[in-house]
Amino acid sequence: MERKTHAWRIEQREYDRQESRRGRRHAYTSLVPGRTALVVVDMVPFFVEENEYTYGIVPNISRLAETVRTAGGTVAWVLPARTVPTPVAEEFYGPAQAKVFAESGGDGPIRSRLWREFEVRAGDLLVEKSATSAFFPGRSPLPGLLEDRGIDTVVITGTVTNVCCEASARDASTLGYRVVMVADANSARRDEDHNATLYTIYRTYGDVRTTEDVAALLSGAADR
Repeated sequence: MERKTHAWRIEQREYDRQESRRGRRHAYTSLVPGRTALVVVDMVPFFVEENEYTYGIVPNISRLAETVRTAGGTVAWVLPARTVPTPVAEEFYGPAQAKVFAESGGDGPIRSRLWREFEVRAGDLLVEKSATSAFFPGRSPLPGLLEDRGIDTVVITGTVTNVCCEASARDASTLGYRVVMVADANSARRDEDHNATLYTIYRTYGDVRTTEDVAALLSGAADR
């Protein structure tokens, strides 16, 4: 399968709007490694094998994971929990598709269900979520685990940009985290879907950066 990359963009007028409000393009101009977590959402075979854009972000996520660890931060791998479809889900999706989504995380130990190219290290977090968002109260242990580690900044990566990644970013912002969504380490089905979420996050919920930007911020490189 070919690795594809989204042609991502945020319109200049939105950059201009934020610069006029806060005097700079990006909300967060520094990252404290020990208080930063890379959150990797739903990178399981069900999603990676069906989308060339999702396959395409694997190298950037791997790079970020190694960068965050080396800098002293936390890597959190978040997978879909295997659930039983609710009556509402069956009504909304249809029974067959609701069952597919409920089982999308796969079977077996959580580590074995993560996409095979990723390396999980000691100190990483491996958790499940039973909702679209990794930060919705009561649907994932992630917020509590991050609180225990003193995390105040989350770097969102994974798939699908405009579903689970956006939901996670919105809820993380609501919980008071500094949110950074990585433009070239999230994936959707189309550029249009991907870019709509980048716009929404940048405008209201957090910052939007590239893999290169995040790596530089973690190393303490100057930024604006």
